[in-house]
Amino acid sequence: MVTAVVLIEAEGEKINTLAEQLVAMDAITEVFSVAGRYDLVAIVRVPQNEDLADVVGDDMRQLDGIMKTETVIAFRVYSREETERVFSIGSDG
Repeated sequence: MVTAVVLIEAEGEKINTLAEQLVAMDAITEVFSVAGRYDLVAIVRVPQNEDLADVVGDDMRQLDGIMKTETVIAFRVYSREETERVFSIGSDG
């Protein structure tokens, strides 16, 4: 599974509509409205890199209002649940 974070700069009046369109896509699991340099952050999860190219390069490019994107691919995922699970192996507690 490939996980990517897509940072999106959008036209101001289209942010809410874009967020709704993005989260409706099968490969996008979450969309955050954020403050700072970018307007939206989309979490993309796909089986392989080629699928990521389809989502970001083709599907997202067709949406009206996206001005710029920057994609960051995750190598590993660290989460509180995973850390707790690893350290609880073998404990009786």
